[in-house]
Amino acid sequence: MLDTNVLVSGLAYPNSIPGRIVGLWRHGGLDVVLSRYILDEMARVLPRLPRIQLSSSDVRDLVDSLMFLADVVEPVDHVEVMLRDTADQKVLGTFLAAKADYLITGDKDLLALVEKYPIITPASFCERHS
Repeated sequence: MLDTNVLVSGLAYPNSIPGRIVGLWRHGGLDVVLSRYILDEMARVLPRLPRIQLSSSDVRDLVDSLMFLADVVEPVDHVEVMLRDTADQKVLGTFLAAKADYLITGDKDLLALVEKYPIITPASFCERHS
């Protein structure tokens, strides 16, 4: 499962480590699970990046195309008391609903839960699955 920050970074910087992960996924080399919450968050963040110059119509088209590539799940209602950022509850809920092997993220609040959940950085994922 990809967190929003990995998805956005991967789209904005295709030659980066997140970009390699997103590229692998978009070319069928990786199964990814997302939620509507993550896709909506991506749609809100992408237009703010100067590097990405997409119209609102282009962003909607991108979201639609990613929905066809990903397994889209509804986040489970789960409250992780260890999370400092309440917005991350939906991300963790997506991961739990997906029953994915990994949650790939650069979010320090989520990475703090590595002892409890299989949460890894994009670099760690690439090291394990290069």
